Amino acid sequence: MKRTIPLILVLLIVCGAIDAQKKFNISSPDGRLTAEVVVGKQLTWSLAHDGEQLIQPSPVSLTLADGEQLGPDARVRHAKQESADETISSPFWISSEVRNTYNELAISFRGDWGITFRLYDDGLAYRFRTSRKGTLTIAAEEANFRFTGDRTAWVPYVKGGLGGDQLQSSFENTYVHTPLSQIDRERLIFLPLLADASEGKRLLITEADLESYPGMYLTPDKQTPNTLRGLFARVPAAVEQGGHNMLQMRVTEREEYIAKTEGSRSFPWRVCLVTDNDASLAASDMVYRLASPSRLADTSWIKPGKVAWEWWNDWNIHDVDFKSGINNDTYKYYIDFASEHGIEYVILDEGWAVNLKADLMQVIPEINIPELVAYGRDRGVGIILWAGYHAFDRDMEEVCRHYAAMGVKGFKVDFMDRDDQELVEFIYRAAETAARHKLLLDFHGIYKPTGLSRTWPNVLNFEGVHGLEQLKWSPESIDMVNYDVTVPFIRMVAGPMDYTQGAMRNAARGSYRPVNSEPMSQGTRCRQLALYVVFNSPINMLCDSPTEYMLEPESLEFIASIPTVWDETVPLTGRVGEHVTLARRSGSDWYIGGITGWESRDMTIDFSFLPAGQYEMTLFRDGANAHRKGADYRKELRKIESGESISLHLAPGGGFAAKLRKI
Repeated sequence: MKRTIPLILVLLIVCGAIDAQKKFNISSPDGRLTAEVVVGKQLTWSLAHDGEQLIQPSPVSLTLADGEQLGPDARVRHAKQESADETISSPFWISSEVRNTYNELAISFRGDWGITFRLYDDGLAYRFRTSRKGTLTIAAEEANFRFTGDRTAWVPYVKGGLGGDQLQSSFENTYVHTPLSQIDRERLIFLPLLADASEGKRLLITEADLESYPGMYLTPDKQTPNTLRGLFARVPAAVEQGGHNMLQMRVTEREEYIAKTEGSRSFPWRVCLVTDNDASLAASDMVYRLASPSRLADTSWIKPGKVAWEWWNDWNIHDVDFKSGINNDTYKYYIDFASEHGIEYVILDEGWAVNLKADLMQVIPEINIPELVAYGRDRGVGIILWAGYHAFDRDMEEVCRHYAAMGVKGFKVDFMDRDDQELVEFIYRAAETAARHKLLLDFHGIYKPTGLSRTWPNVLNFEGVHGLEQLKWSPESIDMVNYDVTVPFIRMVAGPMDYTQGAMRNAARGSYRPVNSEPMSQGTRCRQLALYVVFNSPINMLCDSPTEYMLEPESLEFIASIPTVWDETVPLTGRVGEHVTLARRSGSDWYIGGITGWESRDMTIDFSFLPAGQYEMTLFRDGANAHRKGADYRKELRKIESGESISLHLAPGGGFAAKLRKI
């Protein structure tokens, strides 16, 4: 429960000229993080960890359309500090409960506005708030992050963009590891971003509770060294249908403001996570904590699970007596496969609706959705439909009503490729509409999560990740192995990610090539198995074809047994760009997944995290020749007791995965 503690209570009456600058200090519950907020000519914040400054005084403000600035020369009305220690139920997350413990500083200013700072043991967050009548038009927001030196960062640049517009992109790219001074000033950076904050300390920048407001990009400040500043897309003034298969709405003109919104509201959280232990980032729940509480009274109908997916493998099944492709016979085959192996869903990806019409009521003649839904229902398999953004948005209520009544379980909505206010409002509208019809959502072509899966728990997954689909077409120069040991510490901090792992063709270093109809992964088979544990993905794809899985029954059985949501997550080891190992619990069973980069690695796994007792362990580890043939692995069964340890050798691009059942 939340409790108010009168740590500091300030009531200031300001008359006449503006008083001298005022300073406010706040610390994290464990005292290691401290922030100073200064109100004066500018409104600034700074951050220190163990007494070492990480972020120098950084100005923040909101500028309204009439020119009024909320921040500079602000007049304090009052300020108060509170503390909270509460437990949040998180049924579709990396743990069943989330501990939410923080100290909060809320400053209110003349003019009916304020700013709130929260310090957790693992980071800082701040947000503006206003309490004015009517609507507000926000012309600009100033958000600065002034590092104390030329720190090195892992930078995800915007790649491409619809019509060359960087504000219209898929939020997918690998990371460039570079000093702040060498960041490309012509390219926008999407969130999250991770940077060194000092020797042995990292700082990650992201945002949370993004609602009716544009997402934040970062760009180097041209006047201030070692500073990243926020940049926000302006509200679309004109859009036209276009893009991928006429399923997108391309912005052709923008307003002179970034948001028009309610005058009384809280704005998104600006978030800085701080750690001196990389592994902790891979199990972070800070964004979830900062999100608005669930707006669903009943979540019993929401069923996470695994998906037999056809798009990555190009519907490429064989040894059947029908022509595979986008037709009912093929999908019945996928349903039979899913049913036999306990896989909860089958997706009908792009192609079931008539192309170029952006109309989800027009279904191609080769597909009979009611028949497939009934076929799946009889076999315990649900159907999820792919939908392009514009096709879903143009008649959302009727689409959801129609297909929910038919028995469809949800939609995978794709190709939004924006995060301006209009698009963010679409995401919330889609979540609410789908929830009323008891439909799940998986958002693709989307910005990073900002806590929506807490607010609307029917939103189970997000793309905004440079996932395995990239290896259908990417050249050999694209390094997915390095990406895999980087993204858990950056993008996954924001929330779940639909990476779509599970390849059965596994290329050792030097053996990868793009093949659309018979795609492969980079790295070993055990790496693919481990990713089902390492990556947070409440609705999780089996990306390869049923044919390939049935040739690999041991791998298939293991993947099919892995849960997609968890009761507990324990980070074991990790270093950005090198390796990561996580343990996750479902009931009394534990799963462990570990991966390495292109450097082979000898690891010791300490089982002290296990509750006391003996466990039966099923272990998949890289085979002796996995460095030459990625599919080489060994399966072992052994007994393990809590407190024991084992040594493992991971091949280049390798991994291991284990299930532990208490005896």
